[in-house]
Amino acid sequence: MAERSSIFDMIGPVMIGPSSSHTAGVVRIGRTATNILGHIPDKAEITFYNSFARTYEGHGSDRAIIAGLLDFPTDDIRIRDSFQYAEAQGLQYSFKTVGNASTFHPNTIKLNLWHNNESLELIGISKGGGIIGIEEVNGFVANLSATLHTLIILADDVKGTIAFIASILANEDCNIATMSVSRKGKNDMACHFVEMDSPPRALTIDYIRSLPWVKKVNMLMPID
Repeated sequence: MAERSSIFDMIGPVMIGPSSSHTAGVVRIGRTATNILGHIPDKAEITFYNSFARTYEGHGSDRAIIAGLLDFPTDDIRIRDSFQYAEAQGLQYSFKTVGNASTFHPNTIKLNLWHNNESLELIGISKGGGIIGIEEVNGFVANLSATLHTLIILADDVKGTIAFIASILANEDCNIATMSVSRKGKNDMACHFVEMDSPPRALTIDYIRSLPWVKKVNMLMPID
């Protein structure tokens, strides 16, 4: 089914310009990555693909992605000076470009982030109007919108885990909007991506985190 956009998507969000796809969407990709990592990164390697590779400097996507990594919202006036704020924060960063990656969306960014001993690789796309898609997280297919409360659960690939997690969230009265599982191989590690209309309680997240087959749990709040 083709994606549908409303007039509000076309207009785009309240933001610092010049472009909703090259600025607001990019900020949101950066914020999503920082929130999944759980910290503002100490170091970031940023790769712009295709259209972004050709226009990221002129359209301010470089400043926008750094602002997002600093967790600035899309309407924050600090976006224009994000390089200076990154220096003050101690965020080291570098930019790379790949101008002709035919398998990627025209507006694609790959982020490799580090904070202390934690690391994250994320691939995101900007669809226009500030709308984004998170395509991959640490090599797992994600297909997240970042507009809903999202549980990201890294776990052993064992039988019954999907039904078990769904039942826990049902008991919390959490309405699941989407749920997908990506794995790198049979009986290998799997990553569960669960988008919900409302978040579970912290106690429930702690319970999921305590399960012996669960390795890591992230709770991602909607990204403005």
